[in-house]
Amino acid sequence: MKSNSQSLIESDDHMLAHGVDDEPVEGNRRLFGRRLLAFVSVLAIAYAVFHLYALNISPLETWSYRIVHVCGALILGYVLFSGARFTDTGAGGFRWTSWVALILLLPAGYALFQTLNMYQQVQGGALRLPVDLETWHYGWPLLAATGLGIVLSWLHRRDRAVFSLPDLVLVVCSIATAAYLLVVYNTPMRMSTGTPFAPVGISFAAIAGTALIMEMTRRVAGMALVIIALVFLGYVFAGPYLPGFLGYPGLSIQRFFSQVYTDAGVLGPTTAVSSTYIILFIIFAAFLQASKVGDYFVNFAFAAAGRTRGGPAKVAIFASGLMGMINGTSAGNVVSTGSLTIPLMKRVGYSKQTAGAVEAAASTGGQIMPPIMGAGAFIMAEITGIPYTEIAIAAIIPAILYFASVYFMVDLEAARLGMRGMREDELPSLKRLARQAYLFVPILILIVALFMGYSVIRAGTLATVSAVVVSWLSPHKMGLRAILNALQLSGIMSVQIIVVCACAGVIVGVISLTGVGARFSSLLLGVAETSQLLALVFAMFISVLLGMGMPTTAAYAVAASVVAPGLVQLGIEPLTAHFFVFYFAVVSAITPPVALASYAAAGISGANPMETSVASFRIGLSAFIVPFMFFYNSALLMDAGVFEIARALVTATIGVYLLSSAVQGWFVRGLAPGYIRVLLMAAALMMIEGGIITDLAGVVVVVMAYLAQKRRVALATPVSA
Repeated sequence: MKSNSQSLIESDDHMLAHGVDDEPVEGNRRLFGRRLLAFVSVLAIAYAVFHLYALNISPLETWSYRIVHVCGALILGYVLFSGARFTDTGAGGFRWTSWVALILLLPAGYALFQTLNMYQQVQGGALRLPVDLETWHYGWPLLAATGLGIVLSWLHRRDRAVFSLPDLVLVVCSIATAAYLLVVYNTPMRMSTGTPFAPVGISFAAIAGTALIMEMTRRVAGMALVIIALVFLGYVFAGPYLPGFLGYPGLSIQRFFSQVYTDAGVLGPTTAVSSTYIILFIIFAAFLQASKVGDYFVNFAFAAAGRTRGGPAKVAIFASGLMGMINGTSAGNVVSTGSLTIPLMKRVGYSKQTAGAVEAAASTGGQIMPPIMGAGAFIMAEITGIPYTEIAIAAIIPAILYFASVYFMVDLEAARLGMRGMREDELPSLKRLARQAYLFVPILILIVALFMGYSVIRAGTLATVSAVVVSWLSPHKMGLRAILNALQLSGIMSVQIIVVCACAGVIVGVISLTGVGARFSSLLLGVAETSQLLALVFAMFISVLLGMGMPTTAAYAVAASVVAPGLVQLGIEPLTAHFFVFYFAVVSAITPPVALASYAAAGISGANPMETSVASFRIGLSAFIVPFMFFYNSALLMDAGVFEIARALVTATIGVYLLSSAVQGWFVRGLAPGYIRVLLMAAALMMIEGGIITDLAGVVVVVMAYLAQKRRVALATPVSA
């Protein structure tokens, strides 16, 4: 993680943000010397170029493309990320692990060699592969090398600049898995998946591939998603013995794994999105970072909002929203922008907990900010079939309400604590930054191209090219070296989100193959017979629980498979149901006890992680109320006439202000007692709901609260002589 001093540089031009675009280095990422670094750079660049070529010039067969996509991420991941802590000295402990790894290279290499043998047989006209070849010469050697290689990588500790032999074993196993699947899935044998006639080698390859995906997910995203995936995998085989709605007839190991590495699971919707939209927008984000647009975003935010009371907190909202939109992960965005905004918030008077909480809440909000929405919109479009542009339009008012709520929260806290803004001489020049507004052009081109009817892939490619062209007008011109650096950065940045999507694909596969999603929908329908609101609350808890500790993309993909179908069966429109689920999957990043974004912010602010997560939950409280209003007022998702949409926006914005006042206990320039806060909370809920009657009732309650509070403030203010 970069230090605060790298970002907090106040140069003569008062540009506060420097290095915001630098990619944070994870604690388990290897830092190679020149030769190995050059090799990794070539790998990462080739990986990014492969996607640009396949998406724009010469498309591959769908399954083959997704297999290569996942395999490339695994290769890059095992080269870059260690499975164990690094040693402090050049010599690593457990030296015997290197010798064992050399031995394991034999079965791994042998399995890879057998895929060439199988390819030659298929090319020779074979309709089936010999079972002995698939089992004894490919399957068991592959599983032995994969399983032992993973365990060995946990024990193998070396210097940070040294590559790991156990990870080389896992690289070879990744290639052997992908090579076999490419051979078999490009023949008629592909049609037999999920039947007793499926080649047994598919199951061996799928078991090895699933294990490799889970181990890489552990390295780049932590244990939360891996544990959830293992629970779902355990359910496949324990389900027949479970009572009630959880029980199902059961699947054999061979039948399940012959299907899980198809478009029903790993190669399904999550990988479909990561291999198209997500990888493309990661490349776009890398090009924006290479042209230092992130520094500009943050400096522009300081120039625009830094003077107001509690200015750095408002800067965090604006800058983190913009960066989080293209970043893709809440915690990653906290690290990139929070290293600048959190120290400045503490400087003007915010507590450590509040400074971290504001950054966490703002960075999380970037995931619901159109047009990119941290890749969530693309997965929603893939799952629902709703056009991406329609989803982006529907997200406008929810995003406004979320960021308005966070803004009101920090502004009212600043008022309550008597904070000041930053001085004029501490801030960048707004006039100077306004002359560089052309740096927003790539994002504008993306939006315009999408609404002109261009495909997402074509629009993203045009925006990426425009980022290069626009950089030629700025001080950070992108030449060939900078373009190659951007491609390298995108290849490395993509590893986490790709393996996370693949791991989520395993969970989605379990849900679809066991039918647990349909049984959950039946349970939700049963709850709805008692109360539809109770069913929505139940769906909220499940969405948040499934998302805890998981990146947003995976959290939404899993929740959309489990919860959204049940909501649709309740009669809720698919767009409303999926937005409901998506919203709660996003805010799981700031929901105690497992709040990834809050924990990342606490690491920078020096506050207690749990206290920070509670504070961020309080700041983002409106995000737990607004989704329920989607159900009662579709105008919040742009599904109404112009007048109804405008009224819903105005009244809901007033509602989130009242909600913020109730939570902060500050109203009409004074501290609000308990009964005033209760009135404000009631008025907020009525105004957010959006009906004419509830709006009028809300106005009446607000007037009552206003008059009572104004009288209290007047009585408390001493009369001057």
